Amino acid sequence: MTDVYSSEKRSAVMRQVKGRDTAPELKVRRALTALGARYRLHRADLPGKPDIVLPGRRLALFVHGCFWHGHDCARGARVPKQNRDYWVGKVERNRARDAKNREALAGLGWRVETIWECELKDAAGLEERLRALLATPHSSSSGQPQVDPGDPS
Repeated sequence: MTDVYSSEKRSAVMRQVKGRDTAPELKVRRALTALGARYRLHRADLPGKPDIVLPGRRLALFVHGCFWHGHDCARGARVPKQNRDYWVGKVERNRARDAKNREALAGLGWRVETIWECELKDAAGLEERLRALLATPHSSSSGQPQVDPGDPS
C-alpha cells in the first residue's frame, strides 16, 4: 500500500515530530513533580542531553518512543513497508547513539534509565518505578551521596 499523503505532505508531517517536550516526556515529568522530585531538563553539558536529569541523585532519564528507538514491544518492532531500508538503518543508528550516550554517562558516574513510551500506559507501574528510582541514592566510593557542583539547586 502506498502512503496516503503526497511526498510534500509526508515531509511536512515528519517535520512536526518533536524531539523534546513530547507527550510521553510530559507525562513522566508530571509524575516526578507529583512525587516531589526536583529535576532539570535537557542538560546540554551531559552526553546525549538526557530528557530529565536529577542532579542530586546523579540520575539521567531518557524517555524513548518505542518506534524511534527500536523497543522490543509491538510498536517498536513494527517496520514501515515503504522505504524499509531507510527506517531499519535509522532505528539502528538511534540505538547505537543511545548506547554510546548511556556508556558515556555511566563513565561520568551517572545512573542512566530509559523509560519507554509503552510503559506509560500503566500509571501505577510508572509511579512505582519512579519511586524506586528516587529511593535509590547514588553514592560515591566514599559512601556519601554525590552532588553535582554545577547544579544550582
